[in-house]
Amino acid sequence: MRSLNSTSFLNTTIVRPEFFFIRGLAGIPHTKYYYFFLCFVYAVTLLANTFVMLMIYTDHCLHSPKYIAVFNLAVSDLCGSTTLIPQLIDTFLFKSQLIAFEACLTNLYFIYVFYAMQSLTLTILSYDRGVAICFPLRYNEIVTNKSMLLIVSISWMFPSVATLISTIILSRLSFCKSIVVNSFFCDYGPIYNLACNDNTPSNVIRWTYPVVFLWFPLLFIIGTYISIARALLKIAAASERLKAMKTCSAHLILVSVYYFPLCISFVLGSSIHQNIRIMNMCLATVLPPMLNPIIYSLKTEEFRESVKKLYKRKKIHITVRNK
Repeated sequence: MRSLNSTSFLNTTIVRPEFFFIRGLAGIPHTKYYYFFLCFVYAVTLLANTFVMLMIYTDHCLHSPKYIAVFNLAVSDLCGSTTLIPQLIDTFLFKSQLIAFEACLTNLYFIYVFYAMQSLTLTILSYDRGVAICFPLRYNEIVTNKSMLLIVSISWMFPSVATLISTIILSRLSFCKSIVVNSFFCDYGPIYNLACNDNTPSNVIRWTYPVVFLWFPLLFIIGTYISIARALLKIAAASERLKAMKTCSAHLILVSVYYFPLCISFVLGSSIHQNIRIMNMCLATVLPPMLNPIIYSLKTEEFRESVKKLYKRKKIHITVRNK
């Protein structure tokens, strides 16, 4: 692969390859079926999240703090999947594993921003549920549309700026070794490990980023649901307690699907086989965006009622038009 390396000397210290080679899964037969599966996942993700966004946008009954966060989650899910899955399919199903240096860093930036936003939005949703269950009488006072929009806006700014700084630092490295990226996309860790000059700042970022955008949100979510569990034990009505527990358990399953595979991959690092790491991280990043609309929207009573109202309006409209 070193023969593919075409370097450009931008100054006396920085050497950049013209391309990177995305290695992906190696030595596994029939991987094309896995990429066909990803096509199906992306199609469902696209349809489900678009439907959720349209329903929230058109129904004023859903213009509430909770559904502002759900709408934001649908946006980050849709953008994250669109940034990752089509590129992944093109790279491996159509054997286009060479990617230009600038395109690689651009792809890295958007993937990290959107998936950091997914993590932060799951945190915001847990905060919303925590306030709703632990402080039901003060919920409308604490969580308003204005405060939720402010939280969401700050949540977008934080990973956007942090990832931009990380990407700029990465672009200042010299790559005069291999150009083979041992991941399924332009991943930060495998790329900075290819550098032949001092990569200490990138190494610090490599460990700081998951702490800020994975571990801290996960700890916050766990703490929130512990508080929710304690509040549920104080609810006298068994039916209300059961209803809230079903909602929370569904949320926790989704949180587990998203966070734990990623956290395990970051903790174990190179000690696990490369193919296992890639499959683990790939499924953890493509499945939650498909499941989120079901858990956070289609299974909630308010959203189902909105869908029913829309269906009835359409049915009446068609009946009147036919007459």
